[in-house]
Amino acid sequence: LYFVESGGGAVQPGGSLRLSCRGYGFSVEYYANGWFRQAPGKEQEGLACINWHNSTSYADSAKGRFTISRDDTKNAVTLQMNSLKPEDTGVYYCAREDVCDNWLTQSSYDRWGQGTQVTVAS
Repeated sequence: LYFVESGGGAVQPGGSLRLSCRGYGFSVEYYANGWFRQAPGKEQEGLACINWHNSTSYADSAKGRFTISRDDTKNAVTLQMNSLKPEDTGVYYCAREDVCDNWLTQSSYDRWGQGTQVTVAS
């Protein structure tokens, strides 16, 4: 049971990236899935969570710019990121839990992806 993330890279401020997190060995549609970010020198930060019934939650830093969604045909969870800022730079991780009730608590998640690097710079 594991995730494989993709879609990271380097982008200029104001640009967009779409991260994908594909599940293997289980169906993501039956779980809640979250995205986290580890910025250099900072603690890991929760960004968004999507429940199995598609309700979503966002951190203030992500609201209005990031959109979490699920593609059941690809067994994947995606994070569309727009209007990117240099402070969005970091390693992005997806993770799985049962429901998004405590989605900001890392210990709520039982499976994590390996991370994908996002760099926002001129």
